[in-house]
Amino acid sequence: MTEDKKEFWRWTESNWKNPDMEWKDAQFISVGIDVGSVSSQAVIMADGQVLAYGNMRTGSDSPNSARNALNFAMEALGDMPEDRMDYCIGTGYGRVNVPFADRTITEIACHARGANFIYGPNVRTVLDVGGQDIKAIQCDEKGKVTNFLMNDKCAAGTGRGMEVFADMLGVSIQEVGDRSFEFKGEEPPAVSSTCVVYAKSEAAGLLRMGWAREKVLAAYCKAMAERIYSLVERVGVKSEFAVTGGMAKNRGVMDRIMPLIGMDRLTTPWDTQIAGAVGAALFSHALCMKGKGRKK
Repeated sequence: MTEDKKEFWRWTESNWKNPDMEWKDAQFISVGIDVGSVSSQAVIMADGQVLAYGNMRTGSDSPNSARNALNFAMEALGDMPEDRMDYCIGTGYGRVNVPFADRTITEIACHARGANFIYGPNVRTVLDVGGQDIKAIQCDEKGKVTNFLMNDKCAAGTGRGMEVFADMLGVSIQEVGDRSFEFKGEEPPAVSSTCVVYAKSEAAGLLRMGWAREKVLAAYCKAMAERIYSLVERVGVKSEFAVTGGMAKNRGVMDRIMPLIGMDRLTTPWDTQIAGAVGAALFSHALCMKGKGRKK
């Protein structure tokens, strides 16, 4: 593939199976499907623990994206029949288009619950930077939402905005964060526009002025960090602070936002993109425990 045809926005899809668990040993198999505007995840749990997951790009058709994500997770398991699932909850931007879900729950509730699981019960503030919006969530020790705030429907500061910039600058989305620290000289000021369309125009102008791509990336990552912080500041930050979604993997933004917040960010061995689906699967498990599972 020639460089001008390369899709720089495309991130690596992944699926995984817990090597220490078997679905045949579980009393309840619960499933969470998170269909976002950019990515879709399916998490399969056995008695409240992650058994397998799939994380992939959302297509143009939400029902197919939900099905593809589940199939991707099932592929990691290998031999579990789909009718072994006891309960399934859909969440995310496309949650109403998960045809095999038993019910839906908002992504705000699911991300809070999922963050509580993947980061631990001390989480009190969750930042979810999705493909099309940003959510700042406060929660209690059980992962129950106590307060939240969302940005408007604008790509500035979101995952989709970063994809647009990666494509424009010809830098792989997975390299953007590190590359944004590779320029020489002082940290540049943030690009002035919060709109992706105008920010792209501004960035193009900076490139024409002779700025290195890494310096332009630094200016845009800084702008995204400042925009995200303005939302977090409005809802208030309580320790401990966790980030979910794909942007948590971008140190170009995360390393610039943490000094503004003034506290450490929690780390996790889990893929931060699966948090919403984890929360949905946990809600599914709770309903199984209450006898709401599908009849076998």
